[in-house]
Amino acid sequence: MKVFKKKGELTRFQILAEIAKQEPHLRQKDIAEELGITVQAVSENIKSLVDEGLVETGKGHVHYKITKRGIERVKREAMDLRKYSEQVLDTMNAYKSIWPAIAREELKSGDEVWMEMDKGVLYATTSETPAHAEVLSDARKGEDVALTKLSGLIELDPGYVIIIKLPTISQGGSSASDLEKIKDILKDRKEEIDRMGIMGTVSRVVAKKLGIQADFEFATPEAAVAAAKRGLNVLVFAVGKMTNIITRKLDDEDIKYVVEDVKK
Repeated sequence: MKVFKKKGELTRFQILAEIAKQEPHLRQKDIAEELGITVQAVSENIKSLVDEGLVETGKGHVHYKITKRGIERVKREAMDLRKYSEQVLDTMNAYKSIWPAIAREELKSGDEVWMEMDKGVLYATTSETPAHAEVLSDARKGEDVALTKLSGLIELDPGYVIIIKLPTISQGGSSASDLEKIKDILKDRKEEIDRMGIMGTVSRVVAKKLGIQADFEFATPEAAVAAAKRGLNVLVFAVGKMTNIITRKLDDEDIKYVVEDVKK
């Protein structure tokens, strides 16, 4: 992942972030003190930011002003930094002393086992995979088992999301939804869909008309992302512009998705 690979990128990011706060009478000295660098370094970096069109010199009490392009740069780099931090945290979590999994077979304390992710659930098995561990205590098939000494990488292919875009209530709501088209989508994807979610009142009604029991209704974008990251394929009913909320989340996490508009 590209995160501040070039020299000085982190410093420029921090300076942009400070300017973005739009504090009145912000001086180079203030930025230098906040970031623990020299005023000269701030001056040189601001000049580069101005040349790149990310910052412009202000008027009156505002010495510097971040441009629209600068805002987009800060947002993009902040998102990259967050993703990188999450990856680091995921790696560090691998150092936990004990991990829970579900036993594929009967396991004994001290056994070497391998780990696999299936439908978002971690299993311990005697079939070899790239990730292995040691059984901490006896467990029967289907029981939860404690694992230690984890090593290797757990194979996991991210899932994808199908978004069914429904008309808003002002557009006719559930009555203006093409239920037959939705049925065809569900039929074609029946073997692929692992979880279903709904967003909004119209979605609830459509799901009820189709006899669908949603797996999640609240914090649906976050739930869909979490499920897809664990290898599950998700179908979400979203109303109107709610579709944009979930697509932004999916774009941020680089999760594949398709939008099906089912307005008659």
